[in-house]
Amino acid sequence: MGKQAVKLVANNKKAYHDYFIEDKYEAGIELFGTEVKSIRMGKCSIKESFIRIEKGEVFIYGMHVNPYEKGNIFNKDPLRTRKLLLHKPEIVKLGAKMAEKGYTLVPLQVYFKGSLVKVEIGLAKGKKLYDKRADIAKKDQRREIEREMKQSVK
Repeated sequence: MGKQAVKLVANNKKAYHDYFIEDKYEAGIELFGTEVKSIRMGKCSIKESFIRIEKGEVFIYGMHVNPYEKGNIFNKDPLRTRKLLLHKPEIVKLGAKMAEKGYTLVPLQVYFKGSLVKVEIGLAKGKKLYDKRADIAKKDQRREIEREMKQSVK
């Protein structure tokens, strides 16, 4: 099987700020034709979205897909709940992890893999305020070091 081109559509940077991402999964997503066309044009957002497991199925809530301009009556609700497609053992494993305290599922990115729309979901544990502060401090430190290195090269 050859390498397929991956084209990023939407990214959720806030998830990396608010959570420790422990595991990542690739899931398909159930969409209608006009939604796929809209996503192909890059009109998709997962900033406010979250994922739940209900009755052995995985759903994404709050994922915003702008209505397709030429879609007229075929357009669906932009914020409707969409089903994510994962293998049964993966769903069972995720369900068991989510039963533990503090775990949640967050969408990390939406992308095209070949002609298919995929959602990368992360098994995450929430960060406390002091964890976020520590991350910001590390980032600032790294930036300072890079700045120093750049000046020493000149």
